[in-house]
Amino acid sequence: MTCTVRKLTPEDDRSGFRSGNADLDRFFTRYAGQNQFRHHIGTTYVAIDDAGLIVGFATVTASELSPEKMPPSRRRRLPRYPVPVLRLARLAVDEKAKGQGVGSLLLRAVLVLAQQMSEDLGCVGLIVDAKPEAIAFYEKLGFMRLELVAGELGDRPVALPMFIELGQLPDAKP
Repeated sequence: MTCTVRKLTPEDDRSGFRSGNADLDRFFTRYAGQNQFRHHIGTTYVAIDDAGLIVGFATVTASELSPEKMPPSRRRRLPRYPVPVLRLARLAVDEKAKGQGVGSLLLRAVLVLAQQMSEDLGCVGLIVDAKPEAIAFYEKLGFMRLELVAGELGDRPVALPMFIELGQLPDAKP
């Protein structure tokens, strides 16, 4: 499948997107636009197929990483204060496009954004909020699990924060 990745626009029709995950679908159809255009707290990138349909999305936001969340072996490499990172908050692929490389295309686009952020503003790496079914996928790419601070996600974790340093990112060329 041939796709292009670009920022979400207010005119984009998100109503037909179905990933199979009700929470991700609800976020995309109801809140992605608000977060990007009204609140300015995140930016959503969409994968568009040849027919002009949205077949995937990734939402990113600037964030920070506190040293106490890092595994002890990595704490020595970073300053003892919070450092800037890019957070991949959500990523989903439409059910009709699963298994066709759309998720990988979106992840590569996010990696390019992290590298650009590093050059433009400062960024030490990428944090992803991994759903339980995606943890193994991110670990294969070199992401490490971050330590959770007690009570941080409440009593029902829905995603595990994982991190990869910029110098360890896989090739991000689209």
